[in-house]
Amino acid sequence: MKRPLLVITVLFALLSGCSSRKKADLLVTNARIYTADSTFSVADAFVVGDGKFLAVGSAKTLADAYDADSTADLGGQPIYPGFYDPHAHFLGLGQVLNQADLVGATSYDDVISRLKSFYQKNPDVMWLAGRGWDQNDWADKTFPTKEKLDAAFPNVPVALMRVDGHALLVNSKTLRLAKVTAGSKLPGGEVVVRNGQPTGVLVDNAMQLVKRIIPQPDKADKARMLQAAEKVCVALGLTTISDAGISPDEINLIDSLHKAGKLKIRDYAMISLGEPNLTYFLKRGPFQTDRLTVRSFKLYADGALGSRGACLRRPYSDRPETGGFLLLSPGELERVTTLLHNSGFQANTHCIGDSANHLMLDLYGKLLKGHNNRRWRIEHAQVVSPEDVHKFGQYSIIPSVQPTHATSDMYWAANRLGPIRVKSAYAFKDLMKQNQLIAFGSDFPVEAVNPLFGFHAAVARQDAKNTPTGGYQMENAVDRKSALLAMTRWAAYACFEEQLRGSIAPGKQADFVILDRDIMTAPNAQLRDTKVKQTWIGGERVH
Repeated sequence: MKRPLLVITVLFALLSGCSSRKKADLLVTNARIYTADSTFSVADAFVVGDGKFLAVGSAKTLADAYDADSTADLGGQPIYPGFYDPHAHFLGLGQVLNQADLVGATSYDDVISRLKSFYQKNPDVMWLAGRGWDQNDWADKTFPTKEKLDAAFPNVPVALMRVDGHALLVNSKTLRLAKVTAGSKLPGGEVVVRNGQPTGVLVDNAMQLVKRIIPQPDKADKARMLQAAEKVCVALGLTTISDAGISPDEINLIDSLHKAGKLKIRDYAMISLGEPNLTYFLKRGPFQTDRLTVRSFKLYADGALGSRGACLRRPYSDRPETGGFLLLSPGELERVTTLLHNSGFQANTHCIGDSANHLMLDLYGKLLKGHNNRRWRIEHAQVVSPEDVHKFGQYSIIPSVQPTHATSDMYWAANRLGPIRVKSAYAFKDLMKQNQLIAFGSDFPVEAVNPLFGFHAAVARQDAKNTPTGGYQMENAVDRKSALLAMTRWAAYACFEEQLRGSIAPGKQADFVILDRDIMTAPNAQLRDTKVKQTWIGGERVH
């Protein structure tokens, strides 16, 4: 009689032992995991279940504690939290994928050649669209004019967006369709005129004179564009993007695609400023789903430095007759920020020039008064007067910057600003010190989507050719730990999402990326060549 009792006891013990092991979906072991947590700890294993990190630690401890459906031994490969891009244009990327790519064009003739090639492959397009030209990269650095476009495309309307999205080059056919003349004006913009005639270049708000007649993609087209953009993003390790200025219809479309399982990437949407949008969302209030957060508005204070639309406190060094301009009046900017302050929404304002930054820092400060948790942001913070830098810390304002802007602009920024004022531009380290954090994005498709290009630009202050030797204005380079935090946990903080993701920690959403080399130790010259091996969102492999 004792033997059966002993067998039953042993079986009960075995069953009890099995039941003590917790269930999980995935156990990752033998990895170098940069958690980006508060102590910046490095682990070698984690467990995922129901789309979240269940535990992080040593492989042996976790293997003893969890019974996982699948196990992955990564052979020492590096893992990071899923990368954030806190300032991007998601639908804009999808649209650009269907247009002529003019990025890197070495001359106006190169632009024409690329357009001809695109048109030969797409002869049925009603409008010939392209993006990415930058006259600062050409031997002739003056704005191009419409004559070459007219000669190549006399009967097809052409609209070519400058790389920064703040100037449009069009041909005569387009000017006629839009009824744009030398006398056409729009506050906060410029129709560039020469010899009494429009040259074909429209800057900032003046672009609306043409944009309003360009046929817009329908809902199905936009859905396809968003899905195409997602493929590009997740292949480069992005798991969350911040959509810097989209309409309510586009927000609803993204939400519907998420709910239908047709879009996986997470989106922190900034609502485009406009009276109907303000009225609608201030009444509705912020909202959040598993993949979409809507609690901020995107404001534009000024234009871009490359097109001389950035608003400066003193005239441009290479065009002393202008100091740029504001896109909205100070009174309107104050009215809008006051409305937002009285709501639960975050204000994220595009400021490039030192005058725009000065104005908005003071407007923010008037409302925020001191330290706070509103997390209002200055987008770009590109040229900030030294005496204004402390205001970021004084009023808890987050600088949301794009490191690749520095390395794209460095060849001509001093021409715009002069040798003294340029030293206060792209001052990432100085800005980071104010609140002990900063957010790094790309502004894609203005710059390349790849977040590792921004990482390289931030730490090495060099471009894709690893120039200049020694780096550009290295006094404002940041260390690698800060650069990683700026595109993970700090970026999540800038979006009120640090409790959900941005680091690899128990309870947080299992968004992570596996790279083919360790960006925390690889030589600077190898950083841009780093490849993404896998991207995971919510415990699901999406690349």
